Amino acid sequence: MAAPSPHFPSTAFDPLSAWDLLRDEIRQRQETGYDVADVARRAETTDPHNREQVLLLVDELASVQRSAEWQYVEPEGVEAIRSSLPTAPPVAEVEASTLSDKIHAAWLGRIAGCNLGKPVELGDYWTSDHIKAYLQLAGAYPLRDYVPALDPMPAGFELRECWTETTLGNVNGSSRDDDIDYSILALHLLETHGADLSPEHVADAWTALLPLRQVFTAERAAYINITNGLTGPDIANYRNPYREWIGAQIRGDVYGYVFPGDPWKAAELAFRDASLSHVANGVYGEMWAAALISAAFTSNDATEAIKVSLSVVPPGSRLAEAIHAVLQLHKDGLDWDQALKQIQSLYGHYSWVHTVNNAALVVAGLLWGEGDYTRSVGLTVMGGWDTDSNGATVGSVAGILAGTAKLPSHLIDPLQDRVRSALFGFDNARISDLAERTFSLAVNGLK
Repeated sequence: MAAPSPHFPSTAFDPLSAWDLLRDEIRQRQETGYDVADVARRAETTDPHNREQVLLLVDELASVQRSAEWQYVEPEGVEAIRSSLPTAPPVAEVEASTLSDKIHAAWLGRIAGCNLGKPVELGDYWTSDHIKAYLQLAGAYPLRDYVPALDPMPAGFELRECWTETTLGNVNGSSRDDDIDYSILALHLLETHGADLSPEHVADAWTALLPLRQVFTAERAAYINITNGLTGPDIANYRNPYREWIGAQIRGDVYGYVFPGDPWKAAELAFRDASLSHVANGVYGEMWAAALISAAFTSNDATEAIKVSLSVVPPGSRLAEAIHAVLQLHKDGLDWDQALKQIQSLYGHYSWVHTVNNAALVVAGLLWGEGDYTRSVGLTVMGGWDTDSNGATVGSVAGILAGTAKLPSHLIDPLQDRVRSALFGFDNARISDLAERTFSLAVNGLK
């Protein structure tokens, strides 16, 4: 697959920018087997400040043809997805006596994992090699605690602006993050709409409760489309080159929490959420994450949960291929560094905030973490790419598998049972309260 043109340098992935839309839509179409050569050549001679001309090229990309050599089968729509699955996803009984504790551990694990990855969340800059070099300078390699902030900061290193709230010794309650906003929002949506949850409900909640600039990539593109009056599939598809990126995958955890042991029900709810802003692997990513978390409640280890989670992913998709590939690397006995290099070689051509490569890294962190929460999250963050999102997902799964008693106090205690949020009316929520409300839905069912 051709690499993106050097005429389209890395920017902010912002759908408010016509040039970002063009550059990123060219990349998205390349990655999904379309012939974009003609549009890409004309883009190189187009004035990037001529918004009208740039957007004409963006819209033209919607009609380019897919190569006959495209080998993947990636269905759209929940019924088509279900029909593509070779067997029905399994249902398992949950041990009722541990469910409340596991849900609490999931929330704590997710929030701690997110905070662990936040200071180094910029995949083009904070590569795995760059993270390793910094941690070695800080005497914190391998990562087993919050990232230290060195003073003075060595030349060539710059932590994200949130470092004052997310680095070692500076965590006093959870920092605000969209990975956590969406979890809180999912809980609110289920409490409000229950089993009737629809993409329209999700759209209404976004525009009522979330500021535009606190959502990113596909969610921001969808938000713009909603406010411009688009409906149905157009919201996810129109001028949204981020429709297969990780934004939906980070929204799926709570659907797994409320349907423990029933990965398809968790995945089907996740589909309703994801389909507002995503398509294909973007949708599968959220369905997979919800199923993975659902399966963790009834699995003996991460390997079992990962294998069960594949039962909701279309087997001919790029996401399924990537998950199977990482499982095979683990089976082949590669060590962590060898596996990471292989994953980067196979999937490093994707944006650092794409679904496929980050899902592969989540799987790797869980497998090579060997059931230890701290090791699982630490390895995942050191792997780079979308460090806070991946740390959150791995933290959720590893938290469920561990239970609260086995969560590390040095990561959990600084959270102080409190989380900041950009959601209107939900700031400074208590983590224990979120867990209790989630448990109530899991036990009593959705109305």
